Amino acid sequence: MKNIDMKHIDMMDQDAKDMDGIDKRDIIYNCDRGCSTERTSFGELLVDYIQGACKLSVFDWMKKIRDFGVRDLIEVRFKNTRKMYYENTSGMLLKQGDIVVVEAQAGHDVGIVTLLGPVVLRQLIRNKINPKIYEFKKVYRKAKPLDTERWQEAIAREHDTMIQARHIANDMDLKMKIGDVEFQGDGTKAIFYYIADERVDFRQLIKVFAEKFKIRIEMRQIGARQEAGLIGGIGVCGRPLCCSCYMSNFHSITTTAARVQDLSLNPQKLAGQCGKLKCCINYELSTYADARARLPHISAPLELEDGQAFLKKTDILKGEMSFSYDPHSMVNLTILKASKVRDILKLNAQGKKATSILISPSLSPTSEFIDAVGDENIDRFDKFKKKKTPNNFRKSKQRFEHK
Repeated sequence: MKNIDMKHIDMMDQDAKDMDGIDKRDIIYNCDRGCSTERTSFGELLVDYIQGACKLSVFDWMKKIRDFGVRDLIEVRFKNTRKMYYENTSGMLLKQGDIVVVEAQAGHDVGIVTLLGPVVLRQLIRNKINPKIYEFKKVYRKAKPLDTERWQEAIAREHDTMIQARHIANDMDLKMKIGDVEFQGDGTKAIFYYIADERVDFRQLIKVFAEKFKIRIEMRQIGARQEAGLIGGIGVCGRPLCCSCYMSNFHSITTTAARVQDLSLNPQKLAGQCGKLKCCINYELSTYADARARLPHISAPLELEDGQAFLKKTDILKGEMSFSYDPHSMVNLTILKASKVRDILKLNAQGKKATSILISPSLSPTSEFIDAVGDENIDRFDKFKKKKTPNNFRKSKQRFEHK
């Protein structure tokens, strides 16, 4: 039995490796850059582009259209949501997912090609970049094994550098938070993304960083929403954060937008993971604003023949308003259409009282409430079979009927 188990384990190890000698259990997925890294049994480092793991990914819907007037422009992805556009002046044959070495302000950087062709022009327009006057940097070459090794070594230093940088900033009593660190592909420069509510003098901090990490330093201030887009996460809706999926421009959000949609003004429910109001509050704001404009404005109770009716609840999208004769409770609510309420307001403006809005129980609208009792029973999908009659009883019954 022990020999069989050992043979089974050897077969599993053999299945875990492909034809190139890659151990599939050693694949490392890097969602910050949208790629996976794996090392073969021969020591070769392979990096593959994974489009589904990218932040701010774009679908190339113009892939089969000929690229007239594009000038070999490509989009290159770096860490998280940072993407830049370059010009392929050497005429290399590039495709989506290629790792390239590109020009940087000092030295060179390494990134992944994510877009080519006419769709790049659409992205330039979206990011308000004029291709006629913009100075595109160049693509040097496809990444060689040495470039890839140095790139991955720089990536491996990012997390430890961020932790040490936070401790240094805390020891210097600077009111700032370092949210992320991004190393350049050649490992000679790093971008430190930080958040600060006030102006921070970090000149001495840069000197300490340069002496500590032996690299060139660039400090880049970001907002709380940009930090959420860089780090990513899952929202209360169960989906990835919008700022890390597709949002690149952040518009101001106020509590007025929540009031227009009759949302609960609870800070814990309205705030996102960045601590600010959720961006999705603005998504349906225009729809609710248009629907609310079609509703009559009520500043006083309705004057009826049998008393006053007070507004208790409004269904903005359905255009329905609920009234009650009791100003302090929601008992015996009567639902009226916006047009009916508008007619009553016209009569009240003329000094007249409208007829009663009470509806007899037989004419009252049916409730939309569905009783879900029993829906969670374990055996609700089971099919119960009828009990079969014993054969002896069936034969005796047939014999009796035949007599």
